[in-house]
Amino acid sequence: MNILDTIIAKKKEEVALTQRHLTIDDLARTNYYQRNCISISHALNLQGASGIIAEHKRRSPSKGIINTSENALNIVQSYQQAGASALSILTDETFFGGTNYDITSVRDHIEIPILRKEFIIDEFQIHEAKSIGADLILLIAACLTKEDVRRFATLANQLGMEVLLELHDEDEFDHVCDEVQLVGINNRSLKTFEVNIDRSLKLASRIPSNKIKVAESGISHPSDVNLFRENDYKGFLIGENFMKTENPGESLRTFINELK
Repeated sequence: MNILDTIIAKKKEEVALTQRHLTIDDLARTNYYQRNCISISHALNLQGASGIIAEHKRRSPSKGIINTSENALNIVQSYQQAGASALSILTDETFFGGTNYDITSVRDHIEIPILRKEFIIDEFQIHEAKSIGADLILLIAACLTKEDVRRFATLANQLGMEVLLELHDEDEFDHVCDEVQLVGINNRSLKTFEVNIDRSLKLASRIPSNKIKVAESGISHPSDVNLFRENDYKGFLIGENFMKTENPGESLRTFINELK
């Protein structure tokens, strides 16, 4: 199996285990389930917005340990103060070292949208995302059918959340549907974890004009963002580039200051 297959197999086990002791009704009774979500579409379209979706990520299958910080709040608050338009917080524990608590522990201190970065393969996880305070979810075309994407996106919209659909290849564009607000092109293959930044540029023209374009992974220099902007991208998901430094928030501030 490739890395993505391994992650999905493990995720199915985890979701099944969680559902043994937690129901959707339980999730619906949480405080955050009732809150109004913050629109990332609005945040990325604001005049002067950096467009940076700054990611909190402790480790990855390809890079190993990236940041040993146990406290997500300090980092994501520094991201917000530095000018991030939104946050991406990984909640997969086995492969990325994240937990749902990384979102619930910061939610009351954050005023910008939070993406729950997760490998979603079941409707239960969408209700779970709402219950922990996420404003939008990630759907990965590589591990979902077209029907799954539409069904999951419809549910997310009904719960007040927006959807970022992640694509890797040209043959995944048939997964794009009306219920998806943002389309991201991931420069990192989820099968080999190799990075090719040209992927976002090559596929930019294929993204429908009514979808917000997001470039994901492998962005390491402000010139990359400037190039993506020339190709109509408004969102730029960046994590490792900041998380690998001693002060991720200050690294983001420097990065934004160097943008055109």
